[in-house]
Amino acid sequence: MSLIMGVIRSQHFNVYGGLLLAVLWVGFSYAHFTKFQVSHDPALLLVIFSETLTAILFIIRAAPKTVSLQAYDWLVALGGTFAPFLFRPTAWGVLPDAVVLVWLGTLLQIFSLLSLNRSIAIVAAKREIKTKGMYRYVRHPIYASYVLLFAGYVLSNTSVANVLIYALLLVLLACRIAREERHLEADPVYREYMLAVRYRLIPYVF
Repeated sequence: MSLIMGVIRSQHFNVYGGLLLAVLWVGFSYAHFTKFQVSHDPALLLVIFSETLTAILFIIRAAPKTVSLQAYDWLVALGGTFAPFLFRPTAWGVLPDAVVLVWLGTLLQIFSLLSLNRSIAIVAAKREIKTKGMYRYVRHPIYASYVLLFAGYVLSNTSVANVLIYALLLVLLACRIAREERHLEADPVYREYMLAVRYRLIPYVF
């Protein structure tokens, strides 16, 4: 276990993880910026900005105090993190006006990322437990923003591939929530936080 932890904390692991993130970010950004040059839809730039902010915080994130070593946790975490970079703009949407959800979801994501700051994690891990900002309302505001943002994205950029990626993303987010809370609830501070903030994604609903 100590060997695995050493690999996870190693410089090579962070470098390769950063390179993979960079490759996916370049492909994602290029596709959306190219579409923006044709459509001039500012929402396309907005999703580039939101994913860029996520990538930056991932690179400068703080070292974890504890981190899950379960292969399953790493699988769902990496899948849930990198899946949004697979979305691609289309020429048609079943509900073009749903682009407003992209704006609302991106604003929620930005506020949530700024609330979390360098405590952002890929896999289930404990850094500084955040209870301020958007974390006063739900325990996973970043995941809530993904649900909202990419629902609007898929409705306004509809394709079979985007629908399947969104469905996969929802499953992975549900798995990540369960695994992260299982890891964090070993901390009495987080258990107290769970009692104070009872909802995971939507206040008074879930």
